[in-house]
Amino acid sequence: MTRGWLTLADGETVAWEGRPRLTTALPGIGLGVALAVGALGVGVARGLALLAVPVALVGCLVAAGAYLRVVNTEYVVTDQALYAKRGIVGRSVTEASLSKVQNSAFSQDALGTAFDYGTVTFEIAGGNDVSFRRIDDPEVVRRLVDRTAGDEVPGSVEQWRAVLDEVRALRRAVEARREAR
Repeated sequence: MTRGWLTLADGETVAWEGRPRLTTALPGIGLGVALAVGALGVGVARGLALLAVPVALVGCLVAAGAYLRVVNTEYVVTDQALYAKRGIVGRSVTEASLSKVQNSAFSQDALGTAFDYGTVTFEIAGGNDVSFRRIDDPEVVRRLVDRTAGDEVPGSVEQWRAVLDEVRALRRAVEARREAR
């Protein structure tokens, strides 16, 4: 399966996909619009239109950047790996095998708690952490990855029974040695 930026291995299936909540761009958009409108208003009122236009353009760029940062970020969890894509002009794609996920955590600020969005961070063995920032239902995504990553238990049931038998035999030997003292 190909998504332009993501090519999945044969048999690899998508378990979850998402992106940051669009409303998280609102502070940047609001700041950019306020800067643009304020600059134009002050420029027209004071006769400084030549100075106001570049400042208004900067405000428009701030607003557009906040929006584009959200819509150009994607997160995917498959049955084999985590993927995070970011970038407005360039593109950065991070991939981490689920077998290398050591720990995970999610956090929510006050607004995130009220509106059920937050950030999930996955600690990756031998690599950089992967964060899914400002996503809906962060606890659900964390549990999904923890459950999927935990599916790979090494060895068979018979091998684990043999290990258990060995441990029991060692315990009996240690207890017999203690009693012999």
